Amino acid sequence: MNYYSLNKKAPKTSFKDAVIKGLAPDKGLYFPESITPLPKEFFENIDDLSYSEIAFRAIKQFISPEIPEDVLKTIVEETLSFDFPIIQLNENISTLELFHGPTMAFKDVGARFMARCLGYFNKNNDKEVTVLVATSGDTGGAVANGFLGVKGVNVVILYPSGKVSDIQEKQLTTLGENITALEVNGTFDDCQAMVKKAFLDETLTNQMQLTSANSINVARWLPQLFYFMFAYKQLHKSYGDIVFSVPSGNFGNVCAGMMAQQLGLPVKHFIASNNENNVVTRYLQSKIYEPKPSIQTISNAMDVGAPSNFIRIQEIYKNSFESLNDNLSSYSFSDNKTREAMLEIYSNYNYVADPHGAVGYLGCKAYLKEHPNAHCVFLETAHPTKFLDVVEEVIKKEQPLPVQIEAVMDKEKASIEISSYIDLKNYLLN
Repeated sequence: MNYYSLNKKAPKTSFKDAVIKGLAPDKGLYFPESITPLPKEFFENIDDLSYSEIAFRAIKQFISPEIPEDVLKTIVEETLSFDFPIIQLNENISTLELFHGPTMAFKDVGARFMARCLGYFNKNNDKEVTVLVATSGDTGGAVANGFLGVKGVNVVILYPSGKVSDIQEKQLTTLGENITALEVNGTFDDCQAMVKKAFLDETLTNQMQLTSANSINVARWLPQLFYFMFAYKQLHKSYGDIVFSVPSGNFGNVCAGMMAQQLGLPVKHFIASNNENNVVTRYLQSKIYEPKPSIQTISNAMDVGAPSNFIRIQEIYKNSFESLNDNLSSYSFSDNKTREAMLEIYSNYNYVADPHGAVGYLGCKAYLKEHPNAHCVFLETAHPTKFLDVVEEVIKKEQPLPVQIEAVMDKEKASIEISSYIDLKNYLLN
């Protein structure tokens, strides 16, 4: 499979080079040259397939032939070493839990998959690769855990000081080894801007191999399509019109769902559920795409003012607003509405949702008002104890810590404070 830049000013390249470079030389995001739908029989017989078999067959065309099939099967099996259960709340709403991995966030799958691909490509290479990544919350911990100890790979994570939860901060600042956390005096958008500037800086790129582990990287982004197939396997016998409500920040996850649909997954519709960082909600209302500085909310992983992956979504729909509008709805909700939803979910269904999942739940309710016969699945993207202060304040009940969280709570934070791009550049060069 070859990949091309969405800026259309760079040569096509291989999966390997797309993973190692992260961004194309013209600074565009990479996109696969073709998407071949899976045979209809694949979905008709999906109940007979394990999660690993589903994932291998879905991802193979995007990876082959650069990773041999036996190696790719091992990578998939190691990536998917935990469960992805569906919990039904009522006849019209279910949630897909994506937090059963090592850092209890949906990004564990993409980070583990990418780390194993990069480890394979780098196994006979003496040149080190530096993974440079900005995080608004869960990406940092997932990338740190996924790449910990990977040969020839150094990881540098930028995160906004005071704008991630205490547990998220522990997960990305306590591992040591080949992981370094840079605590930025600013917002996530500032962190992301620094990372993008580093990729443009030839004094850096001439001296070191930089790549990104945000969802801009194809190996981080594409494996997220697995989730939607796993949910379909669990629900298709019971429900006809399945709709996914995806809490959306950088839009990699909902974009991956659309890729699953391009592969033939019988999905009726997608919902991008936004907090007050609602550039796509506004776009679908006005046809004007206008990124704005991010706003801090209690669903911090979605605090993104300029979602990187939206250009991939536009590519999937060939830049047709009408085609996109037919397949995607988007709603925006305040922190107060999010808290009300968390309490409603707990009171009505005895289910504890994190703030991001609560935004997804609100997206389901908004969609179902107009489409009462659909079955809507909201993605629960992080374990509620990662947002303990918010969750316990809302539902008035103390929450036990899972073992994955307990393991980092007593570890000592180690971060380097920076305030500007010059600080980042000096750290990388020295």
